[in-house]
Amino acid sequence: MTTLADRIDALLPQTQCEQCGYHGCRPYAEAIAKGDADINQCPPGGAAGIAQLAALLGRAPIPLNPDNGVEKPRTLARIVEADCIGCTKCIQVCPVDAIVGANKLMHTVIADDCTGCERCVPACPVDCIVLEPMPFSQANDQAHMDVARAHFQRREARLAEQQASREAELASRKAEVHTPGTKQSVLDALARAKAKKQEPKA
Repeated sequence: MTTLADRIDALLPQTQCEQCGYHGCRPYAEAIAKGDADINQCPPGGAAGIAQLAALLGRAPIPLNPDNGVEKPRTLARIVEADCIGCTKCIQVCPVDAIVGANKLMHTVIADDCTGCERCVPACPVDCIVLEPMPFSQANDQAHMDVARAHFQRREARLAEQQASREAELASRKAEVHTPGTKQSVLDALARAKAKKQEPKA
């Protein structure tokens, strides 16, 4: 069953840029559906996007809220590879996994997957990311938006799984420390280390 949030999300550009004030297009769509957000908070969607949302919801179009940014041509990120230090900060913030690379190795942007969110630009400590015009066909291609949505959802699921795994491991370690015998062993080890530290040096 298609919900109102689904229909709203289908009209959003799927940049996942967070300029709307929400963590991606889907959360923004859900907020609009609930009446918690207005239809004019998406700069990448611009006036055309606002008009589509207004038509869907049976409302009059309104101007883009300047607090969320300004409408401008969509862009693609490109890493100046000669200047890249391999810090991975851009990889960590890319909402659709469009940047590949490894620690201390050169990174590169997969242009076909880039949504032009621009979140990687302020994250780069050496300013080696430049923005170039996004082809009109890519900026207005529904298939590209659908792929971006899928990439975002897959990344969110992976991060949630990693967080759950970390929390489970932490809980397991805490349980071990508080297990009778284990706690005493830890205290004994700390006492031995302290005693050794206080021993006079030869």
